[in-house]
Amino acid sequence: MATATARGSLLQRLGSRLAGRLKGGEGYTLDPRMSSRMLADVVARRGFAALRGLPLKLRLGTGAGLIFAGHGVRIHHAYQIRAGGSLILEDGVYIDALSQHGIRLGRNVTIGKYSIIQVTGVAQNLGVGLRVGDHVGLNAYTYIGAQGGVTIGNNVICGPRVSFHSENHQYSDPATPIRRQGVTRRGIVVEDDCWIGAASVILDGVRIGRGAVVAAGAVVTHDVPPYSVVGGVPARVIKQRA
Repeated sequence: MATATARGSLLQRLGSRLAGRLKGGEGYTLDPRMSSRMLADVVARRGFAALRGLPLKLRLGTGAGLIFAGHGVRIHHAYQIRAGGSLILEDGVYIDALSQHGIRLGRNVTIGKYSIIQVTGVAQNLGVGLRVGDHVGLNAYTYIGAQGGVTIGNNVICGPRVSFHSENHQYSDPATPIRRQGVTRRGIVVEDDCWIGAASVILDGVRIGRGAVVAAGAVVTHDVPPYSVVGGVPARVIKQRA
């Protein structure tokens, strides 16, 4: 019994050290309630994901460190992607990087299951591009339309089903089909240390200030002040964090 406990403790320390190195964060530790079997399953799953990521790493424009790829990951124009270390692409992620400036992903970025990143809608009008900082988590079913340019800072976390739309259709002329009236593009910026709640919608032209929180289900149509909490449709300031 004592031997099994010591072995489990050793696995915990080794697992925490490895995870901390991959995550690039000091003091990263695994939950001590994790059994040896749980830890072994996690390591095996990440190991297979790292193997799937090897051919993808060769296709990217540049990449540092490991890439962990789930099942069914699809990437078009991978040569336009620059990625930092410890990039996690979970099952079913779809990325089309065709654009003017490509996609730049920082270190320790996670893109959740069945997320879609699309930078160009039609080939006759190339999109601008996407920039994502370090230590960013985009949860499952995230949609990023980066036609007008999307910039996401460091230490940003997003709940599931968040969507970013950096382009709007013009519709002022009722005699002309909307699809023929062109688009406007102002871009979206999310500054450092923001939390974007589940199923939020971020529209073109919005800047979300540093340290802001967007409540679940909000539709953000105007700039969000730093360190504020916003919610509702359209989103309004609920309170200040500082």
